[in-house]
Amino acid sequence: MRVRIGVSLGAAGAPGEFESAVGLLESTGIDSLWLPENVYGPTVEPFTGMTYALAKTTRLKAGSGISILPGRHPVLVAKQLASLAGLAPGRVLPVFGLQPALAAERALFPVPPGKRGPVFDEALRLLRLMLTTDEVTFHGNFFTVDGASVGPLPAKPLDVWLAGSAPPALRRVGRLGDGWLGSLLTPAEARAAVATINAAADEAGRAVDQDHFGTSLAVTFDGIPDALAAAIKRRRPDADPASLVADGWAGARAMISALVEAGLSKFVVRPATSAAPVEDFIAGFARELMPLQT
Repeated sequence: MRVRIGVSLGAAGAPGEFESAVGLLESTGIDSLWLPENVYGPTVEPFTGMTYALAKTTRLKAGSGISILPGRHPVLVAKQLASLAGLAPGRVLPVFGLQPALAAERALFPVPPGKRGPVFDEALRLLRLMLTTDEVTFHGNFFTVDGASVGPLPAKPLDVWLAGSAPPALRRVGRLGDGWLGSLLTPAEARAAVATINAAADEAGRAVDQDHFGTSLAVTFDGIPDALAAAIKRRRPDADPASLVADGWAGARAMISALVEAGLSKFVVRPATSAAPVEDFIAGFARELMPLQT
């Protein structure tokens, strides 16, 4: 497996620091930049940020980590992705999730009550058709298009990765996804998640590339911030936050090594706080984590 480690900028993903951070990522040779979908936060919107970063660089890859698909029309999303893939071939890494982490943002991605999972499944099927077929006619339960096209298709089909760690989300990856980006998992939990995805893929008569399993990882340098600890407790009330957040660069190296042993090979690393300048974080990342890539 090819171990690759990308960066999510945290607070430096806001417009004021974004341009300089992107330049540093490119000049340092970092593999990829990942942009979270935090509508009510200060960070740039993922598709806007991806477009900007790809236009400003020549080799940096850019991913949406994680964009919400249910509540968006998949044909419009396909048009965005096809356009980006045409402008920056081989550097577009879409990852989609079921719903925002913040409950307050969920109304911004409306779906019929109780139908978010089925809408996600159908949107994924239509999205994939739009990205691989010149003209699409599709009559589903939630979406209907006749003779739809998004223009020139990507020269190489885009891999569409999915997020989520609950059993239904993992099975969805096996049925419909090209890869998986998890979060807040121990190595043992990651290993079990990979097995669940592979079993669902087998049942669906397909396969997920074994090089396409990854996770995001927060790194803290002065204890876990209260806000992050509280967010982890909301999602994982049974878990010790210290087991899910890397303690400094040494902790990040140890956690990545253990997760590689569990079957993961792609990582998105972000600072847990905004205390350290982004220049220091990127320099430390390059020094401490880039040598782990294979």
